[in-house]
Amino acid sequence: MNTSEPEEDYANGDQSLKVIKEMIAVSRNKLNKDGILFIVWGWAACLGSLKGYITRSIPMTYDMTTFMNYAGIVVFVGVLLFTLYYLWKDSKKVQTYIGISLRYVWISLVLSMMLVNLIQANVLHSINFELQHPLFMVLMAFAVTVTGGILRHRLIIFGGFVFGALALTASYLGLKEQLLVESVAWAVAFVVPGHILFAKRKKVTKNV
Repeated sequence: MNTSEPEEDYANGDQSLKVIKEMIAVSRNKLNKDGILFIVWGWAACLGSLKGYITRSIPMTYDMTTFMNYAGIVVFVGVLLFTLYYLWKDSKKVQTYIGISLRYVWISLVLSMMLVNLIQANVLHSINFELQHPLFMVLMAFAVTVTGGILRHRLIIFGGFVFGALALTASYLGLKEQLLVESVAWAVAFVVPGHILFAKRKKVTKNV
């Protein structure tokens, strides 16, 4: 009886598992370097949501409202340009299968958000922002949880669950309160993990 084939299968299986673990380790190390993106987008979105809450809570002059609106646009454009530059610079390095998969997750997130607005416009003939924000938060929770799951990163998975729970909470509230809840979600899912990841990167660089 020939036992070489089962032994070969086991060997191939162990080798494949080893390759997958190495890919995850490489991607997790890269995630520590990409912590800066979590920080930048987390703070930008968190402050943007807080701005929306504050402008709806405190009476402001036209000039103050205009300034805050333009400041929000400048911050968003700055963060977007920084991200594009970072990704362009990073694209010159060796890309892993997991890294490419994660890129598709986040591209799908943006496209899904656009589709949510299109569907709302087609069905409701308007954009219901009290519905839009919880739905966007659910999509964000999905993307964050999938990212954490692929990388086996518990902190990011936890952030995704929190984002989802706060999305449900926001659905019971008005738009003003939703923005406050959303700012908390961004802080928990992006700002805190981003600073932790970035700190790990600095620690590794220091030890090297």
